[in-house]
Amino acid sequence: MNPINQIQTPFIQGLTNPIAKPENKVEGFGEIFKQAIQNVNQTQKASDKLTSDLATGQVENIHEVMIASEKASLSLELTMQVRNKVVEAYQEVMRMQV
Repeated sequence: MNPINQIQTPFIQGLTNPIAKPENKVEGFGEIFKQAIQNVNQTQKASDKLTSDLATGQVENIHEVMIASEKASLSLELTMQVRNKVVEAYQEVMRMQV
């Protein structure tokens, strides 16, 4: 026979559940998109820095520069595709007749 580890109280309308954990703050789409744009910007800046360091001879490993450049390019392309889909969805919603 297993012991009862936790007794849960039934939910009573109007009362909060004392056992429930507090919910995490949910970020909106705008905040998530803003953070993504900032990450893309940081990736672009890192790629630019490595490219200029390669040009001045401070970086000998061209592989690092090419990988950083591709990461920046792909992150920008992904961001643009997400933006295009959001704009497309917005336009579709605006075309709906109420």
